[in-house]
Amino acid sequence: MEETLSFRDPAGYRIAAVLAEPQQTTDHVAVLCHGFLSHKNSSSNQALVELLKNRGIATLRFDCFGHGDSDGPFAKLTTSIGVAQALAALTYVMTRGYRRLALVGSSFGGLLSILAGAEWTDLHYSTPAAIPPLACLALKCPVVDFGEELRLELGDDGLQEWKRTNTIPDLHGGDSRLPLDYAFYQDCLNRIAYGPARTIAAPTLIVQGDHDEYVPLHQSQRLYESLSGPKHLEILPGADHRFTNPSDFQRMLTLLTDWIAAPPAA
Repeated sequence: MEETLSFRDPAGYRIAAVLAEPQQTTDHVAVLCHGFLSHKNSSSNQALVELLKNRGIATLRFDCFGHGDSDGPFAKLTTSIGVAQALAALTYVMTRGYRRLALVGSSFGGLLSILAGAEWTDLHYSTPAAIPPLACLALKCPVVDFGEELRLELGDDGLQEWKRTNTIPDLHGGDSRLPLDYAFYQDCLNRIAYGPARTIAAPTLIVQGDHDEYVPLHQSQRLYESLSGPKHLEILPGADHRFTNPSDFQRMLTLLTDWIAAPPAA
């Protein structure tokens, strides 16, 4: 029921992906966008694949540029490249016959989902017969302003070291610095998602813990205020960024799955 595949983004980069389909035929698919320094087979992605399959919904999970099995290198990643790849994933599932399209984003993947969702909405309004509207967005602790998060995480000295060395600390706690061009940060400054979110009509769910140690909670709160369509913000008391408490993890999965399966009417 799973097919390992690849497709290319507009710049020609190969994107590695897995399409998981339920037994019954469906035109409903969720495109899963993983977080920064994560991959398509993250624990939350794999759990969502199974839950959605049981609800008769297909999933496409893919490795973003420089992650997992996709083309890279990671050092050349930008938000703009990630957005183009999320749009390429949506376009790909359309070629497979899917018309009810959901975008699901985790952390940095949430930023990609918001920005891609806004661009997809513009494409739909310009060519409604060819481009279906998004069925919904489902966002897990989404980054909305990555520049702000990086400034809070690294401080002025850390930003200067990044600019000087084109490397960043391993944000997952490793000892080695990671090669990433300072152009990533510069691109982030032009890829803040509050404005684009105002154009999204698709029902949007935001789930975040109030003990998230990476993404400031006020970003989700401001994102919620920016959205103009049907929306819901669920703040889980005590939950951290990775929802390491099993009950928080299950609650997050249930919220996302229920929203994807039966979003409110736009």
